[in-house]
Amino acid sequence: MRAPVVLISGGAKRIGAALCRHFHQGGYRIVLHYRHSQQAAQELAQELNQKRADSCHCIQANLNELSELKQLAQQAIEKWQGIDLLINNASSFYSTPIEDCNEESWNDLVGSNMKAPLFLSQALAESLAQNKGAIINFADIHADKPMRGHIIYNMAKAANVMLTKTLALELAPDIRVNGIAPGAILWPDGEAENNEILTKVPMQKLGNEQAICQSVWYLAEQAPYTTGQILAIDGGRSLNM
Repeated sequence: MRAPVVLISGGAKRIGAALCRHFHQGGYRIVLHYRHSQQAAQELAQELNQKRADSCHCIQANLNELSELKQLAQQAIEKWQGIDLLINNASSFYSTPIEDCNEESWNDLVGSNMKAPLFLSQALAESLAQNKGAIINFADIHADKPMRGHIIYNMAKAANVMLTKTLALELAPDIRVNGIAPGAILWPDGEAENNEILTKVPMQKLGNEQAICQSVWYLAEQAPYTTGQILAIDGGRSLNM
């Protein structure tokens, strides 16, 4: 039986790396995309390939460059003759107060959160359709209720939500497209800020990488009649903003 293949953008560290391990454990072969984190990507690939030979392959690309993005998609398809799942995890995140907005930040934040997911989905659509595959995008709870000082990021994530819904409509019935909207998963710096955030989370606890991985797995493997949806993984934080 053919093992399914997933392309995970930004898969070398943090949540991306956790997703690689989770889907590898679930029987997937992993195409691990990275931009700068070559050593981390190669070490993770070695770890996974030791568990199961020829099951993880690294590809470097700057997703803000359309030519590199298309090359990434082509190499991903060629590695194991097809793609079953695309997880658009890669995302830039930093503050851009209105007085600090500039074209460089615009190109970076819009590029990683809106442009790359769109054109990766386009480049992989034929292969995904052949395999009745799925796309999962990473949105944010602040796509709906903005975070102060992050105007470009908020805009880009709002566009990411609309991208998910539009792709779900356009790529049906062969490809399902859904998204997740994480809340407080990894602490920002500063204990005072941490405590302030926690008081606004109804479940009164921080989320973790496992919560993200389980939710993405659900959308990929256990929700065959679900498309165009954004699943909030935030402990109820979006109810109290």
